[in-house]
Amino acid sequence: MADSKRETFFANIWKNNPVIVQILGICSALAVTNNLTNTLIMGIGLIFTTGFSSLTIAALRKYIPKNVRMMIQVLIIATYVIILDIVLKAYLPGISKALGPYVGLIITNCIIMGRAEAYAQSHGPVLSFIDGVSAGIGYSLILLAVAFVRELLGFGSLFGLRVLPEGFTPWVIMITAPSAFFIIGAIIWIARTPFVKKK
Repeated sequence: MADSKRETFFANIWKNNPVIVQILGICSALAVTNNLTNTLIMGIGLIFTTGFSSLTIAALRKYIPKNVRMMIQVLIIATYVIILDIVLKAYLPGISKALGPYVGLIITNCIIMGRAEAYAQSHGPVLSFIDGVSAGIGYSLILLAVAFVRELLGFGSLFGLRVLPEGFTPWVIMITAPSAFFIIGAIIWIARTPFVKKK
């Protein structure tokens, strides 16, 4: 069981990473990755939502009629997103305002629905929770890597703190959403290159 938990956790970090392997969740990568702080908060929110949604769906899977399971899954996911949104508005109003509607869009994130359908519907609550958390972490790591490059080259800062010299000319393209596509494409290419070479 311990090996199964370990394998489940690490599989989504790299081997089955939602972004670089399954190419999921690209929309939010464009929306929030020009700032490391916002990206980190979004990542934590997604980990929370994916983990607890998978846990709840797995615990209730035997009681959910198959013909309405998608609606029930969305309802469960929406409940956790609303909790997240309330907490952000109460304790981090500035970040909540900066993220705006993107927190609500977590509900439609295909990674969460994907884990609910592919894993939580056929596994126990503990393994489903681990699977959900690890999928959220794998996703968040890619977003943080994108945000690192975008904020560094676009603003000359990291987490809002200036790290590049004053004479540095910001790359305007890094502030715009299309830059995230190029960076994610580069990450996917680098991640898949060893496998291509083996073939």
